[in-house]
Formats: sequence, structure tokens, C-alpha cells
Amino acid sequence: MKIRLIAVGNKMPSWVEKGVAEYQKRLPSDFSLSITEVPLANRSKNSPITAAMEKEAKALLEACGKNDYVVALDDEGQCLSTPALAHQFNKVRDNGQNISLLVGGPDGLTKECLQSVDARWSLSALTFPHPIVRVVLVEQIYRVWSILNNHPYHRT
Repeated sequence: MKIRLIAVGNKMPSWVEKGVAEYQKRLPSDFSLSITEVPLANRSKNSPITAAMEKEAKALLEACGKNDYVVALDDEGQCLSTPALAHQFNKVRDNGQNISLLVGGPDGLTKECLQSVDARWSLSALTFPHPIVRVVLVEQIYRVWSILNNHPYHRT
């Protein structure tokens, strides 16, 4: 299974890049994680925020694999426990699909983008800065792998 984390924004702080790289290297090749960064669209006083969001959403969706199971990370999405998240990943893998996880920009994802995905998941009822979302998400992906493979990293 290939996992694509597709996120708006680049130039992450070094601590984010190090944290993400640490969990990426722990994952085996049959559960690989790649990260695609979509540039933050220009925002100005003279253009509506919706135009920037639409540009970002288009780029996010274009970066998904053709037959991927596409998930938007959204604060109004389904909040899953880690074991439930592992179950979802396992279902996608059993269907022979890869997964694309979309993280929007500072203004979120457009309604059209949210309606076009296969699922909407929430990491928490809390609001996190986007750099922290990346680290939390990749750690959870590693934890999902550990659950699916009975690795001792995840202890209940």
C-alpha cells in the first residue's frame, strides 16, 4: 500500500521535517509514505479567499493517485480512534487501493473538494497548526502499521 500525504504549504520548520522523516524511515516499503506539498495560493486584499482555496483544492486532487481512496482531513470529519483508523487502512489495503490524505491550507478545503473525496476524517476536536498535523498524522500512520503487524509500538 502506498500512502500519499498531500498538503498545502511548504518550507516546514526543520523539526517538522525531522519528525516526519523519522516515521517515514520506520515504515516498510510495502506501507510507504510519500509527501507532496502543494504551494499555498496567493491571498490578497483584492482577490477572494475562495479563489485561493479553489486553486489549492484543484492541486490537491490532481496529486492523488488515479484509483486512490481519497480522504480529506477535516475538523468536521469522522473522528476515529487509532484502532478504528487501522481498521480503515486495512479495508483500503484489502480493496487493493492506495490512499491519499489531503490536508488543506489555512482556510481549509472547499465544499466541492470535501464532496468529491471518499471519506472525511478528523484528527481531533482540537485545532492544530498545519506543521503539527503532519507530525501527528505520520506518527499515527506508523502506529496503524504497528497495529496491523502486531508490532509492540502500539500498546493498549
